[in-house]
Amino acid sequence: MAGLSEADLRAAILAQAARLRPGTTCCPSEIARALSVDWRPLMAPLRAEAFALAADGRLVVTQRGRVVGPDAAGPIRLGRPEAEAP
Repeated sequence: MAGLSEADLRAAILAQAARLRPGTTCCPSEIARALSVDWRPLMAPLRAEAFALAADGRLVVTQRGRVVGPDAAGPIRLGRPEAEAP
């Protein structure tokens, strides 16, 4: 996993979410690409950490504009919880 721990992935996800404008989302691959040239192996662990953060209420994971859980297949988007939006 390119020498990255779960804590590293969580920190990268939260940092990217903090940079998002309210109401916008990002693709997890944007975060993975920023972390490693060989980013594809990071996708599964990054998604797992994103869903863990969502379960803690620190992130929102959506698919086609709807909040989804860890059983979601296919592309997802990550965003800040609405409560954090100014």
